[in-house]
Amino acid sequence: MGNRLSKIYTRTGDDGSTGLGNGERIGKDSARVGSYGTVDEANSCIGLILATPGLDERIQSLLTTVQHQLFDLGGELCIPGHAAIFDADIARLEQELDAFNADLPALSDFILPGGGEAAARCHIARTVVRRAERETVQLSRVETVRPEAIRYLNRLSDLLFVLARVMARQSGHGETIWQHQRR
Repeated sequence: MGNRLSKIYTRTGDDGSTGLGNGERIGKDSARVGSYGTVDEANSCIGLILATPGLDERIQSLLTTVQHQLFDLGGELCIPGHAAIFDADIARLEQELDAFNADLPALSDFILPGGGEAAARCHIARTVVRRAERETVQLSRVETVRPEAIRYLNRLSDLLFVLARVMARQSGHGETIWQHQRR
């Protein structure tokens, strides 16, 4: 267990730097900080989904596990060389994705983000996870990033898309198909 934070501000970041988990100080605008910062933002978006009243218990449990894994992933990205996300984590996302997707009708067109409050929140989380993935790929171009981190984010965004479809149906709002021939 880490140290208890009794004082929230330290003033050490007032110069535009921040401390990594290994003690190294780097710029707050670095690719590494951008990557784990967006993972943190994605975690907050999932918290917003979890705050939706009446959310299915199976989805609640799954997303709580995902929040823990995203916190682990943020730690992995904050501590160069640290490993916290593994193939088993990715395999579990794939299993859940397949299970939730099994009862959904196949898509022949794109759907618009929406489908009720929980589904809309899930679409927002999905897009933030996609950004986290892009930023982590960008980081991997200049520093070492374990491929599991990128694969996890890729699979998580797919899972969130499927969960948004499930939530849209559960809420009774359904999905809105993009009308590409509307003009």
